[in-house]
Amino acid sequence: MYFETDIITENEKLGYLINLIDSPGHVDFSSEVTAALRVTDGALVVVDYVEGVSVQTDTVLRQALGERIRPVLMVNKIDRGILELQVDGETMYQNYLRVIENVNVIVATYEAEGQQLQVDPCRGTVAFGSALFGWAFTTTAFAKTYSKKFGIAREKMMEKLWGDNYFDAKAKKWKNHSEADDKTTLKRCFVQFIMAPVIKLCKATMNNEVENVTKMTTNLGISMKKDELSLQGKHFMKNVFQKWINAAEALLEMIILKLPSPVVAQKYRMEHLYEGPTDDATAKAIAACDPEGPLSIFISKMIPDGGRFYAFGRVFSGTVSSGQKVRIQGPNYVPGSKNDLHVKNIQRVVIMMAGKYEGVPDVPCGNTVALVGVDQFLMKQGTITTAEDAHNIKVMKYSVSPVVRVAVSVKDAKDLPKLVDGLKKLSKSDPLVQCITEEGSGEHVIAGCGELHVEICLKDLEEDFAKCPIIKGDPVVTYKETITE
Repeated sequence: MYFETDIITENEKLGYLINLIDSPGHVDFSSEVTAALRVTDGALVVVDYVEGVSVQTDTVLRQALGERIRPVLMVNKIDRGILELQVDGETMYQNYLRVIENVNVIVATYEAEGQQLQVDPCRGTVAFGSALFGWAFTTTAFAKTYSKKFGIAREKMMEKLWGDNYFDAKAKKWKNHSEADDKTTLKRCFVQFIMAPVIKLCKATMNNEVENVTKMTTNLGISMKKDELSLQGKHFMKNVFQKWINAAEALLEMIILKLPSPVVAQKYRMEHLYEGPTDDATAKAIAACDPEGPLSIFISKMIPDGGRFYAFGRVFSGTVSSGQKVRIQGPNYVPGSKNDLHVKNIQRVVIMMAGKYEGVPDVPCGNTVALVGVDQFLMKQGTITTAEDAHNIKVMKYSVSPVVRVAVSVKDAKDLPKLVDGLKKLSKSDPLVQCITEEGSGEHVIAGCGELHVEICLKDLEEDFAKCPIIKGDPVVTYKETITE
């Protein structure tokens, strides 16, 4: 995704290129999360406002911090707190606080020493919003508005907008307790300056109070058209809020300001990723993110497209171009040997954009890329280099293992070759699935890491890879015992 924005520099717009990978949150697909984390530098973790931190949040954060990746947090579904639960700003603040503290406990448990990766609304690493209606905000955006009004620096204002800070308007004083000079109770700044207007406008739009909404939008400097004011309920709310606090702007600002660029990230990720000595040419090129250095790509996933596979991964150093002669090193490759090594030419280089494939002449380091013509030499993951002394980039470790097994066979005996070929393709397309042939019985078995995972693999096998009717057995988990002492 390419964006131009003036978030960092007030007046001139700069261009930003973001490689975004969305991965599913379900525990059965944590292998997809691992494959995505390896080729990215930052993670946007989404937590539900109502349900709070789940087991899966823990798993995802543990994987991210293990790969030296910076997290930022989005607290989602806050519209439910306002509209369904009908709670006030202070209750919402306490709920946010609980969610953020729970996330930080997990981060503190898994982060390496001296990393300081905990999220904090004062630093602008937490966003609150509703993805369904497309609006979200960070303290950074509100601090921009209020810092002009109060005449304080934006960083100072951000600190005031979270925690135990109160503003006594009559006495014109900032306080760290809720008692005003005239003995009335004050609202904390976060509630008074951020949640109160959000809740007020949210309820006014939902109740179709057009006059109130017009008055508030005028104050906020949002222009509404006649036909927009005639919208009802949720559509009205969505329209007004997307103009005022658009989710795209809040998340973009957080990604650009708070997540590292490849040039920054590869300096500290190189030692963790590269298997060889940290002072050879490839290691230096990876650490410097040097587009002129020797090529080094890590392939983290094979993506099926018809009968072929795109090898999807990230360029860590050098520049990859179509027709280039490369060394394809599988996970078992040892430098100096010929084992698990193929020297081949890359047919085409493509960029994957959502459902589209854009052919390009070359892709420099720091970007994700998909390659055509290397799929028959790689099984699930591997390293592609040009330097003869280059070592592999570490193989990904998964946080789950394939334990749920299902036996498959064909309805019609003449389809057996199709099934065997389909199983090979299935094994390639999913980072974690295992396709085994039982030695004694000759049965074909598929192993996945949960019932949902296996179900989806079987559906893919039947419809896309084997393209023939299949008989499926029941899912079985085999228990094995051993003596430890």
